[in-house]
Amino acid sequence: MRYRVLATDYDGTIAHNGAVPDEVIESLKTLKASGRLLLLVTGRELDELKALFPQHIHFDLIVAENGALLYDPSTLKETRLGEPPPPEFIKALAERGVHPLSAGRVILATWEPHQAAVLEVIKEFGIERQIIFNKGAVMILPPGINKAKGLEAALDALGYALHNVVAVGDAENDTALLQSAECAVSVANALPALQQISDWVTPADHGAGVIQLADRIREDDLLSLDPMLQRHYLHLGDRFDNTPFELSPYGSSILLAGTSGGGKTTLTASFMETLLQHGYQFCMVDPEGDYLEMQGIVAIGDAHQPPSIEALMQLLEQPRQSVVACTLALSMEEKPKFLQQLLSALHELQQRKSRPHWLLLDEAHHLAPEAADPNTFATLKALCNFMAITTKPELLHKPLLERANTIIAVGEDPNATLLSFAGITGKTLPPAAETVLQKGEALVWHRPSGEAPFLVRTMMPKQVLQRHKRKYSTGDMGPDSFIFTGPENKLKLKASNLQTFTELSMGVDDDTWMYHLGKKDYSDWIRNHVNDDSLAEQVEKVETVEPDPVRSRAEITRLIQLHYTGPG
Repeated sequence: MRYRVLATDYDGTIAHNGAVPDEVIESLKTLKASGRLLLLVTGRELDELKALFPQHIHFDLIVAENGALLYDPSTLKETRLGEPPPPEFIKALAERGVHPLSAGRVILATWEPHQAAVLEVIKEFGIERQIIFNKGAVMILPPGINKAKGLEAALDALGYALHNVVAVGDAENDTALLQSAECAVSVANALPALQQISDWVTPADHGAGVIQLADRIREDDLLSLDPMLQRHYLHLGDRFDNTPFELSPYGSSILLAGTSGGGKTTLTASFMETLLQHGYQFCMVDPEGDYLEMQGIVAIGDAHQPPSIEALMQLLEQPRQSVVACTLALSMEEKPKFLQQLLSALHELQQRKSRPHWLLLDEAHHLAPEAADPNTFATLKALCNFMAITTKPELLHKPLLERANTIIAVGEDPNATLLSFAGITGKTLPPAAETVLQKGEALVWHRPSGEAPFLVRTMMPKQVLQRHKRKYSTGDMGPDSFIFTGPENKLKLKASNLQTFTELSMGVDDDTWMYHLGKKDYSDWIRNHVNDDSLAEQVEKVETVEPDPVRSRAEITRLIQLHYTGPG
């Protein structure tokens, strides 16, 4: 379920001439019975609303006074979201002839053409107040208070995200409300300016239009409106004709695959930044500690302490908080078990809140390996949006592969990557020219479009992440380790990471050290196996200009320690 919350205006939307028809109330009650929440977001003062509209009790929360007051009908609790105006300010307005003038808990309200007098009094008092118009009404509020602010406060209280809200209104003071919601709807009688910013305008006016909206939410969760929501689409790069490559934030299941050093981490970091920028909550499972330094997230777990499912879920209960679960401390056998437990917990949160909006699985073949039992990750079916990152599709759990609708291939032989996916899943790959990718490029097969695979220039993340920093500094690089052999191939000293490399370099004889230095083996290893071009360039300069074994050892060691300071 994408849309968990309906936020509706009162006057001119569900109400016509101050009254709400019974059939509108029944429609809203039916929508609520489908598992959705109802929010009433109105410019009216609370006491006036309660007297006029006794059916307000059917709403889960009420945002009154144009965003300045939060009211819970079930507990009668009121929460002011701004400071009330000083009594002398109200008195000065009355003395200036501003009439009628009503005062709520926070709001002051009058009618045009008194806005000029109101502005004069605001200037005289030096008080911070803004004026909001609504079909002739003049509302005086603290700065920053509007319907969007009130909606956010209501959602925070309920534990829901803006991306799970559809909002409907009719007038200019509904602009902020509609712009903040995932889906913006206007009833047919709405002002033209509001209709222009809406994703859908109901055929019917007032409450009849809201009934049409409620029916459509129940019928298909507004899936048919998704093509209208392109302002929320996620930008992953640009095609070679300079048109953007964007994906819907809902119903997009991505497989990102390719050889080591091909740009998977860069693209993933950029995608995470895009999710953060748009406010979509995600959970990243990070087996190698690549993303622990990313700003805007909370990381749980490190090289010594496995992530706690309970701690992760406590964080994800907060709609605006994204998390990274680092599984460095888990063995290869323990990683799939961890994912299984996490998926179970995420499934429960999905059932209640439709969050997190995205699940990202780095090194997914460690988490959901091909050999796993088909039923091991059955709860994956409940996740609407995911990105699985792997080196080869054939290493990945087949049910996970079968759910991917967008395949992004990077690194060497991207066509082979797409063919591998197609062969495993039984999908028909449209004909595509053989492609050699340059750095920062990807070959994309977007299956829902039906088009042939196309080239994309991927985005660079704004944050600089040291790719696999912990793995390369203190982990086990396996077949990518450096081997000191010497000129006669007598040695076989294995440096499984950069720290071990610096330790062994101080112990090998000068002939062995200089043999590899002269062949530029050190920079070659760092460039092609550690995948750090910046460090490789600096090491290569030492290899080129420094003939002394003592000084070259010291300088290369210094550079490595400068770039990689251990597990951190």
